[in-house]
Amino acid sequence: MDSRKVTELKAFVQMCKDNPSVLHQPEMGFFKSWLQGSVLVCVLHIFAFSTDVMFSIKILISCVTDEMMDQANEKKMEAIGVLGDGDLQKALDLFTEAIKLNPKLAILYAKRASVFVKMQKPNAAIRDCDRAISINPDSAQPYKWRGKAHRLLGHWEESARDLVMACKLDYDDEASAMLKEVQPKANKIIEHRRKYERKREEREIRARQERVKKAREEHERAQREEEARQQTGGAQGGFPGFPGGAGFPGGAPPFGMAGLNELFNDPEVLMSMQDPEVMAAFQDVAQNPANIAKYQSNPKIMTLINKLGSKFGGQQP
Repeated sequence: MDSRKVTELKAFVQMCKDNPSVLHQPEMGFFKSWLQGSVLVCVLHIFAFSTDVMFSIKILISCVTDEMMDQANEKKMEAIGVLGDGDLQKALDLFTEAIKLNPKLAILYAKRASVFVKMQKPNAAIRDCDRAISINPDSAQPYKWRGKAHRLLGHWEESARDLVMACKLDYDDEASAMLKEVQPKANKIIEHRRKYERKREEREIRARQERVKKAREEHERAQREEEARQQTGGAQGGFPGFPGGAGFPGGAPPFGMAGLNELFNDPEVLMSMQDPEVMAAFQDVAQNPANIAKYQSNPKIMTLINKLGSKFGGQQP
């Protein structure tokens, strides 16, 4: 084939995709007549180079002629007749032929879905009903037959929902009767789900409360430990020869012991405790009593140690 013509054909297809209304212009009448006379072959040739399948389908549907509509209607009536005689397969084939002739008529998909339901093929019925609803969402028949198909599959909630919609759009005794059968089962499932959700929420609440409780207990425990640490001075051990005190051997001195008030009223002791060097040495020795040897030659530190020793009645180093 001439590559130039192929390029021109691609350009024409693109123009139709961008503006489908060009097919309805008077000067395109010859092309439209040919297109309508041979729809399927025409579409296959026109869209051989197109990857836009949905656009191709839309063009195909838009090219249904009056003659094709009449033929589709004849097939539909014939299918209804054989369906009344109980010939399901023949009815299915006729409805399929009708759909091929007029794929934009929702009732044809609904009718074929009814045959699928009677043939115990619910999934195929649901697909046809979905298609019918996409074409005409205000038609009750697709909802009715999809509700029946879901009933065959045990999809009670979906079945009830579709049957309710069918009765809402166009009340039907058969759909209403089936709804009375399906609704209690759907309600039972809904109630079961609600109970499950409630239990799940309750478990989450209990778990959250337990986490809060543990966090509070841990916080309180940490507070008690911190208070106990502060009360005991946070250190074990002290100056050798002292009977008690924070950091002293034997634990904290009792506050009522003799000389304690006198010690804190001693100006020399108070001044020494304000000296950073003295307090650093005091803490060093409190952590490791053996470190007192390092301060034997420091009169400021040894003066405080000797005074403390004399006040608490211990042996002075």
